[in-house]
Amino acid sequence: MSVFLDSDDIFALGPVAAVATLQDALRAGLDPDDDVPRAVIPLSKGQALIMPSEAGQWFGVKVATVAPDNPALGLERINATYLLHDAETLCPVAILDGVALTTLRTPAVSVAACLDLLGALADESGDGLRLVVFGVGPQGEGHVRTIRAHAPLIDVSVVTRRGGLVPAWADRHLAADDAALADYVRVADVVVTATSAREPVFDGHLVRDGAVVIAVGSHEPSARELDGALLGRATVVVESRDVALREAGDVVLAAAEGLLDPSSLVSLADLFGVLGQGNGRAIANSRPTVVKTTGMAWEDLVVAVAAYERWCARA
Repeated sequence: MSVFLDSDDIFALGPVAAVATLQDALRAGLDPDDDVPRAVIPLSKGQALIMPSEAGQWFGVKVATVAPDNPALGLERINATYLLHDAETLCPVAILDGVALTTLRTPAVSVAACLDLLGALADESGDGLRLVVFGVGPQGEGHVRTIRAHAPLIDVSVVTRRGGLVPAWADRHLAADDAALADYVRVADVVVTATSAREPVFDGHLVRDGAVVIAVGSHEPSARELDGALLGRATVVVESRDVALREAGDVVLAAAEGLLDPSSLVSLADLFGVLGQGNGRAIANSRPTVVKTTGMAWEDLVVAVAAYERWCARA
């Protein structure tokens, strides 16, 4: 019989364990390019994403839906369910809250890709990282929580179109047209974009050399949060070159503009497999580093298994 893991069960794994689990899987030889490409199905009110993956003794599949009109109805824009199977028998063993799983694993992937760079930036600052986060939703908050679990933070600015109340996890809430925003971006150690924007949300020239920019909002080839100017001067880390060139609008559009050489993309396999190093010090810090992810099924599987095994150990 399948057990059900709710959001509390999944978040109980915690960001530190989620990051470590992803890094361990990559170090052990998991190749993101072995994933089956996810299916994106257009629907009358949005889209569905079907994301299957098999690794080791496990098979899992996430079914997610994106409904752009839902927030106006007081409903969540993204909903998801995850089904975990034993790969030997193909029997289902657990049903997981897919939204919570996505909320935990997405920032964990971001931090796993640049963990040592974040540590180096914190060491250089002496007092903590300065963050600018575009987007006030679960992914914005999740990235702050996950970064904070691995490095000290001294200042967090959140940015939305109109500004508003300051969330508990930030120091200020700026509007996108606030004249002070450029100054905060210029001094930021880390910039996170977790929005539904389809055009760049800030001027990439503002980002200082050595800073880290994490972009997670877009998974469509025609939508971007970052401009080509930034990607053209940055080291760009992606989950998979093929996936980035198929789904990551930030990458696809910068390459189409002639500002980004696709062969320069650094994949997670490069960082953890080919190079045999699980750390961002393999990345030059003399220019910005962009970590651009679109979400892949193997990430859900790895974190889902870790959450399930933790639940079993405590059941």
